[in-house]
This record gives sequence, structure tokens and C-alpha cells, in this order.
Amino acid sequence: MGTRYRDYNPEQTFLLPPSPSDWLPQEHLAYFIADTLDTLDLSSFHRRYEGDGRRNRPYHPTMMLKVLVYAYATGVFSSRKIARKIDEDVALRVLAAGNRPDFRTINRFRAEQIEEFKQLFIEIVRLAKRSGLLKLGTVALDGTKVKANASKHKAMSYQRMQEDEVRLVAEIAELIERAERIDALEDEQYGEASGDEIPAELKRRESRLARIRKEKAALEAEQAAADRAQGRSPDDERVAGGERPQGGRSKYKRKFGEPPAKAQHNFTDPESKIMKTGKGFEQCYNAQAVVEEGRQLIVATALGTNAADNGYLIELLDEVKTNTGVKPKRALADAGYKGEQNFEELEGRGIRSYVALGRESSKGGEASAKAGGEATARMRKRLKDQRGRKRYRSRKALVEPAFGWLKRVMGFREFSMRGREKAEGEWNLVTAALNLRRMARMDLQP
Repeated sequence: MGTRYRDYNPEQTFLLPPSPSDWLPQEHLAYFIADTLDTLDLSSFHRRYEGDGRRNRPYHPTMMLKVLVYAYATGVFSSRKIARKIDEDVALRVLAAGNRPDFRTINRFRAEQIEEFKQLFIEIVRLAKRSGLLKLGTVALDGTKVKANASKHKAMSYQRMQEDEVRLVAEIAELIERAERIDALEDEQYGEASGDEIPAELKRRESRLARIRKEKAALEAEQAAADRAQGRSPDDERVAGGERPQGGRSKYKRKFGEPPAKAQHNFTDPESKIMKTGKGFEQCYNAQAVVEEGRQLIVATALGTNAADNGYLIELLDEVKTNTGVKPKRALADAGYKGEQNFEELEGRGIRSYVALGRESSKGGEASAKAGGEATARMRKRLKDQRGRKRYRSRKALVEPAFGWLKRVMGFREFSMRGREKAEGEWNLVTAALNLRRMARMDLQP
């Protein structure tokens, strides 16, 4: 007797079309994301379309947001891949509900809603708090370097900019002189030329020179702002009687607003910076996160161009209070956040902190030089205590898994968008997606 198989007829048509709601199990992540987003206030995503009156109706913002959040939660970040997945992935087809936005539409929606992604992140954090998922007694902070959408090979140092500017000016002058000689010879042989012919080489060099001057001016503006922040002024090289005497020595190594020779700007994403990563030096942003001790959800984020973590500590803890309405009782952080001023601020706010003072060790990272003020001395004493060491050791288990989920599980290792503002919006989007992905496993009923 021959083997009998279940019916298999790829050409079978349906008398009535199947319901998309039957294509996925009810506990699927796509339904959880859709149901959760439906409970949130998404009016800000609709605001830019109000009173538009355009003839070509836009795609529904809620549908676009559901598609985007689910894509990020499942590790799809490219707008081209998201558009292709809408045709191939059953979950995205269900969320799109018959719509097929192309990659340009998806990318434009993402770029236009950058500011709204911050509010989306906050709304999800507050939903988690209302559902009893957050435990804000202790929070842990950390930062991770995320590669910018730019190549480090497209960066140029200030010294190189100066050298190339001089070289290009000379080459342009030479090309103009050569073109004038050729024009004069041709005029003698063939009569008057039209006069509007610009050699391709000259156009290319002029365009390059304009770009270099623009990036050079941006570097100088950044340095001038940094110098002002340190108390310098444009006339700090002058003396009471006028200019500094010839041959007189200045206490400053560089003029006001003059960047160091090795300071760099990237031509693809000028706001990103060269930072040290586990794979060497890359063009990056410093992405920050605060993780709570209960379900290890991210409750605050920040993103900056400074490779050091020190300046983000107070900002992040203030963000926790803003997002949740609750001030954390304890904060755990590695030595990147240390500093006498930071410790004084934390004490003034009534937040008991455990911040390493040096390289981490089995004793909780308390090894450090004896430098520092009274607040640093109190921190050192706290970390030497057995209870303090135990609390500090829990830091890695709280915050570092979040970055592991983001980078290894979801595959988010590089920003898709350029510029600090857009990268920050994308960081809020991907952390919101991670929170939803984790909340889906916690039996939360949105």
C-alpha cells in the first residue's frame, strides 16, 4: 500500500480570502507590539499630517510605526530590507494590513518622526511602570560605542585640511592660468569662444576646496566653543598695552579657536567622532542607557559625540526621574563616570551611588589613586565595605546584558541615519523596540 500524504496543492485557490489574523499565533510578538502601540498616545505621529489637504493620501502613521518598531525588534534596520520584508514576512504583512510602502516612504517616515521616537520611548517606560514591571530602587548606567553611518576613511585632520587647502588653491590658480593661455591661443586660431567653458578638473578641485573649507570652519567653530567653555576669549593673547610683544611667550599652546593638528571631521557624518572600540578605532557615537534592576528594562537613554562617559551621569539620572516620576535610590556605574563634582551632585540629590574609582577588580573596582576630594573619599570608603562591594558587583549583570541583546541578539551595531539628532532618535527607537520585545515575555496585558 502506497504512502498517503496530507493534501498538497500549491495551485489551490480560495473561494473566500483568508483572514490575516489567522496567519500568526495569537501570542506572536507582532500582535503584542500592535496591541501595545494602540494603547499609547500616538497623536504626535499624526500631527504633521493634520490639515495637509494633499491629494495623494499618506500611509497611516500608526501602521508605519507598527511596521518600523516590529522590524527593529526583530533585527531589520535597513529601509530597503524592511520594504522587502513586507512582501516576504507574514508578521510584517499582517501589521501593514495590505499596504506596501516602498523603502523611500519608510526612510522618510523614520527621518521625519525623529523627535517623536523619544516620546514613544518614554510612553513605553511609563506603561511598564503602570504595569508593575519596573523596580527603581537600583539602576545601573553604562555606555557603548555604536558605529556611525560613516567610514573613518572619509575623515580628515585639521592639519591635513590646512595642507590640502593650500595645495588646492595653488592647483586651481594653475588650472585657471593654463585655461586662460589655451583660450587665448584658440581665440587667435578659431575666433572668440563662448567664454563659459569650465574645465572638469577645475570644477572638481573647486568643489573639493569648498568642502574642505566648510569642514575646517566647522572644526574651528567647535574649538572656539570649547575654548569659551574653558574661560578663554578671542583676545586672551593681548596684554594691557595692546598686542603681545613680539617674541613674548603665550601660556596657551594654540590660538583661540584653533583646533589641535590631529582634530578630525568626517565628510560623511561630520557630527560623529573617531572612538576606540573592541575592533579598533571607528567612526562612532557614544550611546548611553540606564537599566533598572527588576526586569532589566531600559528607563533612560542619551547619545553624544564625547567618547568619555563622565558627562552623562547626572543627565541620565535626571532622565530617569523625568521618564518614571521616581528618583532612583541607588546608582551603579563603572569608573568612566567618576568625578568629584559628579559625586557631590549625587549626594545633593540623595542618590546613593557606587561608582568605581579605578580599574575594576574583584573587590568592586575601588582601586584608585588617592586623588580626589571629600566626596571621592566617601565613595572610596563605601566601595571598601562588604555591602558596597556586593552592590557594585551586581552592575555588570544589570546593564551589560541590555547591550548584548541590542548588539548580538537584535544585531544593532551601526546607525542607519546620519547626524547626531537622527542617530539619537534611532537610539530611542531601537531601545523602545527592545523594551517591547522583553515586555512581550512578561505576560503584560497592554
